[in-house]
Amino acid sequence: MSDPTLADVLAAVQALAERVEALEAEIAVVRADMPPKEVPEDVVLAISAAVAAFLGHRARLTHVRYRTGGDAWTQQGRAAVQDRKIMLGVR
Repeated sequence: MSDPTLADVLAAVQALAERVEALEAEIAVVRADMPPKEVPEDVVLAISAAVAAFLGHRARLTHVRYRTGGDAWTQQGRAAVQDRKIMLGVR
């Protein structure tokens, strides 16, 4: 059995790259057809109650959305650390 030549390796890499591009295009089509997830009302109420308990007064929620992916907690923690808002009256 002979070792593969450089041309064989390049051909294999090119074939794999074409397959990856085809799969990425297919995934993009599937994701575009998926409706966005809506946050259930009971979850919004629970978040509102938690915010009110933390702040000590009623607060108005302006935006709630799902965070997908395994690094959602990491991103949220980083955003909280880098946020420069000063919350007065926080216990």
